[in-house]
Amino acid sequence: MPFTFNAGDYPESPGCYLMRNTEGQILYVGKSKNLRSRLRSYFTKQHAHKRIRQLVLEVASIEVVLVNNEAESLLLENNLIKLHKPPYNRALKKENSGYAYLHLTAERLPRLELFYRNRSDSRIEPDDAPRLGPIKDAGFLDTLMAFIAGHYGLRSCETMPKQVCLLYHIGRCSGVCEGIITEEDYRGRARQAAELLAHQGQGLLNVLYRQMEAHASRLEFEKAQRMLVSIRQLEQAAGKQIVEREAAVDQDVLYFGEKHVLVAKVKEGMLRDFLMLELDHAYGDAAGDHFIMTRYAEERPDELIVNAVGDLKKVRAALNRRGKPLKITLPKRGIKYELLQLCRNNYGYRTGRL
Repeated sequence: MPFTFNAGDYPESPGCYLMRNTEGQILYVGKSKNLRSRLRSYFTKQHAHKRIRQLVLEVASIEVVLVNNEAESLLLENNLIKLHKPPYNRALKKENSGYAYLHLTAERLPRLELFYRNRSDSRIEPDDAPRLGPIKDAGFLDTLMAFIAGHYGLRSCETMPKQVCLLYHIGRCSGVCEGIITEEDYRGRARQAAELLAHQGQGLLNVLYRQMEAHASRLEFEKAQRMLVSIRQLEQAAGKQIVEREAAVDQDVLYFGEKHVLVAKVKEGMLRDFLMLELDHAYGDAAGDHFIMTRYAEERPDELIVNAVGDLKKVRAALNRRGKPLKITLPKRGIKYELLQLCRNNYGYRTGRL
């Protein structure tokens, strides 16, 4: 039986959508600033591409995940595609695609390189050296890499030569390979570069602003304009989002409603999945506590972020008897609270209360 699309079932909000077939397999993951408008386009237009026509014929259900803004929808789409590898998504399946970070290596003489987080198994990570990102525009990342490396004279060679190359002669490298500066001085420059990558690139923004003002004061308006474009791109990339963060722990975010609980799984800072599960109301007001104690009796993340718990002391004692201690947090502010609010919005949408 063909899927019946009802526009009123979908919000005019930013988010991602997962199209599934009759077996529940995810066929396609997409994103939009306006989910209703994007989804309507699949079912009300004549599509020139056979691939899209075939996708529409196979769709049996559509799951929606609401987010706060376009940046979050872009990042979440990237994560979901790498996690599920849907057959109708051609792009973003490879780990070294989509959003990358600018990464300072932990070598004896550090250099800058692009780094892609492994979303299919995020436990496999490099060192915890400073990174800037995530950023999608590869050309912009290359520009930033060249600017920072040139500004501090950082090497770009994977294997260091024994004598300086062209990059030294054009002022793009400090010549540490030939001893023109000492290794200690070089590492000092690398530490300064690391400071630019920290705090979502705020230090880098300050440097770019000073460079732009210097160009303008010398009436080099074209160069100043190019710097302004880079500044705007970096400001946009560093915009507020909670879908992908740098974190060393796994978290489950639980929003309890009257009859259900929405579980969001966050693996090392990356939001990966939403599950809507029914509570066992045979336990009355303790249904939420029972859910936590049974679901996390064996396998568990490092932390639970919850909006409510009945007897916190009892829940903690029950879980800690069965395995490693499990941190349970009821946040009132900050990123964890914002994750709960995101779950609240999705719970409201799925229960028709949004």
